[in-house]
Order: sequence, then structure tokens, then C-alpha cells
Amino acid sequence: MKNNPNNIGFVDLFRVCEFYFGKPRNKGTSHCVFKTPWQGDPRINIQNAKGKAKAYQVKQVLLAVKKLEDKKYG
Repeated sequence: MKNNPNNIGFVDLFRVCEFYFGKPRNKGTSHCVFKTPWQGDPRINIQNAKGKAKAYQVKQVLLAVKKLEDKKYG
């Protein structure tokens, strides 16, 4: 995912988000919103772009996972 954020399937990114952040809260839109455990902007927002994840959203998820892991182990 780090090496090629432009070629990540939406389902793969969704599964990563679900593993780290739990079930999304959807409101009938194309976006899946995941809550994060820290203060500030407490959400990860991803959307399906013809079966692919958007590269900037992949990068945001990777940063959030890193932040979560650093907090957990650091």
C-alpha cells in the first residue's frame, strides 16, 4: 500500500479500516466513515472509485494506522 497507493482495491482498504477501526458508519452515501480513538478529526473517510481506493485516502489510512500503532506500542 505504501509503495503504490494508486493501485489499491477499495475492498482491500475497507478491510484494513475495519480491522483497525471497526465497523463504518454509513449514511446511505458512497463514503464509508470510520471512527478513530484519538481527539481531533476523529474519522477516516474512504470511498469506492470504480472498485479502487483513492490514493490520497490510502495515504490517510496508512497515517492513521501508523498513529494507532505508535500509540499502542510507543
